[in-house]
Order: sequence, then C-alpha cells, then structure tokens
Amino acid sequence: MRRSIIVVFLSLFLMAMGAAATERGALFKVTAHGNTLHLYGTIHAGRADYYPLEPRIRAAVAAAPTLALEVDATRDPAAVAAAFRQHGMYPAGSLGPAGLSAARRLRIEAGLKQQGMDPAAVAQLKPWMVATMLAVNDAGKLGYDPALGVDHHLAQLARSGQPGGQPRIAELESIGYQLALLDRLPDEAQWQLLEETLDTMASGRQLRETRALFDAWERADRKALDAIARRIETDDSISGTFTRDVLLGERNGPMADKVAALLARENHAVVAVGLLHLVGKRGVPELLRRRGMRVERVY
Repeated sequence: MRRSIIVVFLSLFLMAMGAAATERGALFKVTAHGNTLHLYGTIHAGRADYYPLEPRIRAAVAAAPTLALEVDATRDPAAVAAAFRQHGMYPAGSLGPAGLSAARRLRIEAGLKQQGMDPAAVAQLKPWMVATMLAVNDAGKLGYDPALGVDHHLAQLARSGQPGGQPRIAELESIGYQLALLDRLPDEAQWQLLEETLDTMASGRQLRETRALFDAWERADRKALDAIARRIETDDSISGTFTRDVLLGERNGPMADKVAALLARENHAVVAVGLLHLVGKRGVPELLRRRGMRVERVY
C-alpha cells in the first residue's frame, strides 16, 4: 500500500514537472457568474517542437464547450482569399508604386531586393500587405512557420474529437474586420510604414524584436512580456503607434466584452488570442478585472 502511494505521488510529481517544463505563452483563469474560463495567449507562427502543448491547455480544450479564437482562418478559405483581395491589393487601374516619385520608388525597390523580395512580384499589393509579408519572412528566418501557428493547432485539436467532446469553435472577429483595420491607413502612411519596416529590417532591429517575442512566448517569461508591453506603450514609430492604438487598443475592449459574454453563459470555455492582447495595462485580462471579474494568472 505504501509503495502504491509513493508510485502515485511520484507520477503526479513528474506530471507537474513536465507541465512546468512546457509552459508557453500566458494562461489566465477568469471567474464570474459561477463560471470559469481559460484565457490563453497564442502566437501566430510556430515550430513542430511546440507540440503537443502542455497538458493543462490540451485538457482545457478537450473539456471546453466552446473554443473562441480571434478568427478561424481554416473555416472558409475562399472568404479569406476574398478579404485579402479586397483589402490587400490595389484595384485594377490604380497606380500603386508607379505613383511614387522615381527616387522613392527606387529606394523602396532596393530595400525589397535586399530582403530577397522581387518588387515586380508585389507591385499590385498594398504597402501594408508587403510589410506584413516581410514580417512573416523575418519569422521564417528564425525557423517559425505560420502553418504551425498555435491558433491553427488549437482549431485542429478542437476538431479532432478529443475525449470529453468536440468544442464548438467561435470567432471573436472576422478576417474581413482584421484586414480592414490594416487597410485603414491612408496610402501615404502605408508607404511610410513600408519604408520604416525596410529600415528596421536593414538595421536588424525587427529581427531582434521578433526573436524577443517568440523567446518570451516559448518561456512564458512574464518579465520579458512586461518589457515588450512597456516598449509598445512608448513606441512612437508609425508601426508602433498603429499597433498600440488600433491593432491592440481598438480591439482589446470588444474582445473583453465578448469574453465576458461567453463567461456569463458558459462554464469551462477556452479563449485563445494573440499574446500581445493579454499584456500591459490595456490588455484583455486587465480590462476583465476592471469589470469586477476574478482574473488569476496561471503562468
């Protein structure tokens, strides 16, 4: 009997050590109305060695009546493609890069070539779209693949019929809404954004910041995440201001509203959104606390 107790205790200890060793991102437990919800910070690209995710996340998704994501990009590929055409490409007859001064166009083309991108191949794409592709390329240089993003993996996990039932996948936003936000910048500001992106890439700053974000996610490093949040709060560049005020600031409030509504009607739901939505004084967890909910940071 004593041996059995020791074996059970050792097994539980090793499971706990294994869970701690694979903690990634940020995990919160939110409680209100007698219900509990898990709020998980994801990253939109990844590596094969990220998976399987740590046991608590897998168990939470398996038991969840609803898995809520920012968007479920795999649900309707045709709608995703249509949204990219609408918001990410110049309509026929638009000048695009041809409308720039010759000196500016040549400078941008040289920067694109330096990053291994053919200017002619992206001439019909709006500057915000090109800047996004460059950011994805930088992540690729570090070994991260959008096809291995955590959101995509969680959607697959939810659909795979895990024990406990298959959760319903809900979207907090739509791909059209997200791309319309990116396309909100006036054309001139978009060109400035692209030029700024090329400059930060040439200096190596963008690659360093990308690496820092992935490193912080991989280690569930609260101190590093707090430092990233402070940097976002004080970054007055075009991309920094747009990220802080629009991509995070405008979206976090509606996200928090939808999380609160989900928690009011369901128990044990899981919400998984990009990690940056969960950090800082204007992050979703802090907004939920201000609504009187109990928010516990698990890691």
